[in-house]
Amino acid sequence: MDHNSCVTIQKEWDIVAARQLGRDVSKDVGFGTVDQARIATAISELARNIYLYAGNGKVCFEVIDNMERKGMCMIATDTGPGIKNLSQVMEDGFSTMGGLGAGLPGVKRLMDEFDIQSEVGQGTRISATKWLR
Repeated sequence: MDHNSCVTIQKEWDIVAARQLGRDVSKDVGFGTVDQARIATAISELARNIYLYAGNGKVCFEVIDNMERKGMCMIATDTGPGIKNLSQVMEDGFSTMGGLGAGLPGVKRLMDEFDIQSEVGQGTRISATKWLR
């Protein structure tokens, strides 16, 4: 299994592909079904955001396996319009599209570590890590 795999997000079907690959990676890392589902949900959310708002981007998965701990990191990057008001986007219940998704606060809740960087007109980079307990 390649320790660094990416899925390009350009069409709706790519969201499914990213979710599936992420679930496979999380299974390989050793996550149980509950965490696999959490990770898959977070991936769907990140991939859907790329598809809806940026139109083009990728979701990459990295397995972290060092002396201290093991886990997986997903990095979603796009070259879309960027996010003007990050703090607003990170508020619970805020949705730009009225979507049913949990949004970025949901992703943050599902994962153990969450980092977002966004430049208006440049794009957005989100990384989220889940550690194996």
